[in-house]
Amino acid sequence: MSWYRQSSGYNYYRPSFFGGFQFFPPVIKMLLIANVVIFFVSGFLDNFMIGEIPLQYILAEVFYLYPLGMGFQVWQLFTYMFMHAGFSHIFFNMFALWMFGMELENEMGSRKFLYYYLACGVGAGLCNLFIAPLFTEVGPTVGASGAVYGVLLAFGMMFPDRIVFMYFLPMPAKFLVGLYMALELYAGVTGTRDGVAHFAHLGGAAVGFLFLLFDANGFPGEKMFNRITDKFSQHGNGNDWHNNNRSSYHVENEEYYSDKTKNVNQDEIDAILDKIAKHGYAQLTDEEKKILFDASKKLN
Repeated sequence: MSWYRQSSGYNYYRPSFFGGFQFFPPVIKMLLIANVVIFFVSGFLDNFMIGEIPLQYILAEVFYLYPLGMGFQVWQLFTYMFMHAGFSHIFFNMFALWMFGMELENEMGSRKFLYYYLACGVGAGLCNLFIAPLFTEVGPTVGASGAVYGVLLAFGMMFPDRIVFMYFLPMPAKFLVGLYMALELYAGVTGTRDGVAHFAHLGGAAVGFLFLLFDANGFPGEKMFNRITDKFSQHGNGNDWHNNNRSSYHVENEEYYSDKTKNVNQDEIDAILDKIAKHGYAQLTDEEKKILFDASKKLN
């Protein structure tokens, strides 16, 4: 088990391809569909003109990430992630997102995974705006690679000993991530003109590392925010139970779930699996997730 999973307390049941589980978690599915649809729509619009200007050129000016002083707009930090330069570009990005992101979403939860993905993408764009120009010339940037590098880093941190293949050579995920980061750093510092935004890749990974670090140990201001919300909650309930008994409540609930799952039968598990098939894993209650997790431990 990795440092991050131990520190953050994640211990979720990870869906398999059997028993009615979804092949694509909801955020991965949404990102794949959005990127592919935008890619083909933008390619189709390339056949049209507005006056003497190709429509694709206008789309590029609006949605690509341009350097500061060369057409940069704030929204481009988000939109550039969904634009790609060619079929191989989008194919390898989406393949990596699917391969490494599915288990991450099931482990982190869909909402947090979406925040993580977008944070890595925006961080990659900022790094490309402010750091890359110190080493090389920077032009309009497109692609989900920065966010995908954040996903790759998270996979290496959360599953460091998982065996993955690089050009048919098996290696632990932590070595694969280290190798990729070293190559990107070398290419970025040496100022290569291969047209690849190496510092965007590194920026996505760096923001991903900070996100996971803060998520495991607490985000800045999180304790203050929790104290304020707890006071409002306490005022609304008219007692001190919420503040003084949070830890005991957590333990009691664990005991409750543990006792309850001892008597769970196969029909109840099948009902939960049917619910996942119809509505997705994210729609399960905490109790249902706990039942599946305990059931999986008994099978293993």
